[in-house]
Amino acid sequence: MDMITDGLLAEFSKEFQIEALQEDKRFEYLCGFIVVKRHYSETFDPKDVIVGAGGDLGIDAIGIVVNGILITDKDQLEDMLDGNPDYLDVTFIFVQADRGSNFEAAKLGSFGYGVGEFFNPSTKEPRNPRIIEFVEIMRAIYARSSKFKRGNPACLLYYVTTGKVVGDASLAARSAKVQEELASLEYFSQVEVTLIGAADILKLYTFSKNAISREFAFPSRQDIPEIPGVKEAFVGFIPALHYLPIVCDNDEIVRSVFYDNVRDWQGYNDVNDEIRLTLKSERRKRFVLMNNGITIIARNMTHTGSKFVIEDFQIVNGCQTSHVLFDNKDELDESVLVPLRLIWTQDEEVIEDIIHATNKQTEVTSEQFFAITTFARHLEAFFKNFPEGKRLYYERRSRQYDGLSVEKTRVVPQTSAVRAFAAMFLAEPHNTVRSYKKLSERVGNDIFIHAHKLFPYYTSAYALYLLEFFFRNQKIDSKYKVARFQILLALRLIANKSPTPQLNANAMDKYCEVICEILWDSSKVEALFDKAVKAIDVVAGSNLDRDKIHTTKFTDDLIQHCATLS
Repeated sequence: MDMITDGLLAEFSKEFQIEALQEDKRFEYLCGFIVVKRHYSETFDPKDVIVGAGGDLGIDAIGIVVNGILITDKDQLEDMLDGNPDYLDVTFIFVQADRGSNFEAAKLGSFGYGVGEFFNPSTKEPRNPRIIEFVEIMRAIYARSSKFKRGNPACLLYYVTTGKVVGDASLAARSAKVQEELASLEYFSQVEVTLIGAADILKLYTFSKNAISREFAFPSRQDIPEIPGVKEAFVGFIPALHYLPIVCDNDEIVRSVFYDNVRDWQGYNDVNDEIRLTLKSERRKRFVLMNNGITIIARNMTHTGSKFVIEDFQIVNGCQTSHVLFDNKDELDESVLVPLRLIWTQDEEVIEDIIHATNKQTEVTSEQFFAITTFARHLEAFFKNFPEGKRLYYERRSRQYDGLSVEKTRVVPQTSAVRAFAAMFLAEPHNTVRSYKKLSERVGNDIFIHAHKLFPYYTSAYALYLLEFFFRNQKIDSKYKVARFQILLALRLIANKSPTPQLNANAMDKYCEVICEILWDSSKVEALFDKAVKAIDVVAGSNLDRDKIHTTKFTDDLIQHCATLS
């Protein structure tokens, strides 16, 4: 391995706490992460895409992106499908990582064969449990093939080595053959085989760490007079064809740039369908007069003449418009103009005010603003306030820690914070994955509310951080991942037998401190997790079946069992 890649691997291993793993396995983690990150820019744990050894069909990592979301288990997919989306836009990403310095046609052929067998319903090839889980996701997706309205899924293969990509006739021929064989299955709208060498590893790794930046022309604009807290601001319009590259990468919507937009893509409701019909008619020339437009807030910006460069930016209003434009890009021409507000500020209060105001144009409940509330900012500060070894980083804003030298496993996305808290302190682990959408709708009612103490949110997030560490370093068998949130509940019930205080009571801090004193103690924490895992074993028996564990009955039985433990 060359020195540059070796240095990247060392840095990556430290950030994701996988230094104890063998070099070949750490290289798989690195390659899986940077390749999937190319298609899914939000925070995720690389272990969720790693396939595991033996029975892996020659595949080291798999990423399945559905409607802009990285799907890592079937329950997560089912929760999405329960919302009856109008369409399914799917990309399958397969990675083979080889530390060798050469690309080998034979290995590429084996890789392509393995991907084909992944989709083969009658394959006789051995498959490990993680491959089987990914196959279940794949089959559940194809069972809804009527929703492939934008075309069949894409199938992308990445063969990664530490070598140099050069023109090799035999390799090109094998690559073409792999593409031809997979395309002949007629499952995919496109099949691509990409070779990734050492230089590409560096490029993709750098991309994974940097804030998204875009350069574009904005000649049709008007300066806005000086406003306190705002460095510069402009209003004007931009051709839709010039706007789409701001929110797209690799011909995909970059979902993370809409993080602060409190309404995610709603599909083709009445409003969005009307936008689509406008774009398909001669009325599209009036689009600039009929649409409320886009609001971009950039935390860093430079401009020379009409050329603007924005970095660390968010689309805080215009998520729906952006998706409809993307979905109907073939209908666009230079006559379709989009109203644009461009604001350069780093003042959080200004940002919050703008988001509140621009999103009042259609109904948005106050709960949907939770990611930018005072509570979320306090939670972020609370997590950071612990000493280094105990510190976590609540990710209030997408990718805000990507470019910083922090252990990425200590970064807590909002979904993880909500799930861990609901599992551990609301005693609802059965609602954390399959019913997460319903759980998230309770934010502002009994989750993330100002009256709550902050310590239980930290405690549950820290417990989840440790559990994932034990999974990643094989201290807890991966077969228990299906019960990860049930383990968190058992852990709390075992670590502190006292009655659970109200979430707004001062006694809650002391209650959590008792639990954290064990979590922070390296001589006690493994024994605590071992007891929690054994509790799962007792209640589940020999059947760690997802459909059994993710039920209210299993939760009730687990609570009763933990009450009997000394």
